[in-house]
Amino acid sequence: MQDPETIRASQEQPPLLEVEDLSTHFVTPRGIARAVDGVSFKLEHGRVLGIVGESGSGKSVLSRSIIDILAHDGSVKYQGKVVFEGRDLRQLAPGEMRAVRGREIAMVFQDPMSSLNPVMKIGRQLTEVLTRRCGLPSRPARERAIELLGSVGIADPGRQMGNYPMHLSGGMRQRVAIAIALAGEPKLLIADEPTTALDVTIQGQILQLLRQLQRQRNMAIILITHDLGIVAGFADEVAVMYAGQIVERCETAELLENPRMPYTEALMKSVPVMSDPPHTRLYSIPGLPPNLLKVPGGCRFHERCTYARDDCRERPPQLVSMRGSDHHYACWYPLAGTEP
Repeated sequence: MQDPETIRASQEQPPLLEVEDLSTHFVTPRGIARAVDGVSFKLEHGRVLGIVGESGSGKSVLSRSIIDILAHDGSVKYQGKVVFEGRDLRQLAPGEMRAVRGREIAMVFQDPMSSLNPVMKIGRQLTEVLTRRCGLPSRPARERAIELLGSVGIADPGRQMGNYPMHLSGGMRQRVAIAIALAGEPKLLIADEPTTALDVTIQGQILQLLRQLQRQRNMAIILITHDLGIVAGFADEVAVMYAGQIVERCETAELLENPRMPYTEALMKSVPVMSDPPHTRLYSIPGLPPNLLKVPGGCRFHERCTYARDDCRERPPQLVSMRGSDHHYACWYPLAGTEP
């Protein structure tokens, strides 16, 4: 997390990324699935935003909408703006967007085996990015690729250049994916659950690596995860997503100390506590997330919320802020009796 001086400097600049009322709806034979539905947020230079929520809440679709890698065959309907350094990415031509993708905004996907080519040596995958996107000649591209592999903590990077992804462990494959994402020296890195398939020790190493690289490069990061424990020590601010919408957003410390949205409280209860005695039953949020083909009226969480009242079932709450703060939440009856 950043020191106060860095935060003040970043706040004096216009936002690096500004998402305004973004919606991504999928056209299916059964109807319209509202995967992302009216999402807005800002991200400053050099800041880390954690986006958390259950599987199916729209986090990954949001990230893919930002870098525009979803289908353009009529099966996906978009609305809203994605403004990056003053440019609306939704208005760019395909060639212009390809120049942004990888060079200015890069992405690390959840499963490195699906993002890395299994039949191509990792050295070639790295040098291909450097030659095609960065314009480096062959020899400087190889030297830079070895340097990048070393920067992400891969021992003997020159030898590893000749290996295929299947020769590497899960943690090393994810490090290679991070190296490829950083090849263009992006200003924004989107990490979509980069530690989900890894054991706890390797998770910590990958998060420590991302934090170190973020500080060295003053790079903004969007970290997508379902685990509030991960964002607690990593993100500067957190946005909580549920059923395609952001339902709470604020600084990380504020969220952990004073959650206002019942869904956020439920996510926090779902995190295992080390001090609990053995065989303690883990908390799970009752019910299932709503069907995005038929979103319920009122608050989308009301069917699973223990605090729900008639207003919650009838009227959808808007994302509002607490008096005198940047803590935003969408709830008619926020926790701790706070009023918007």
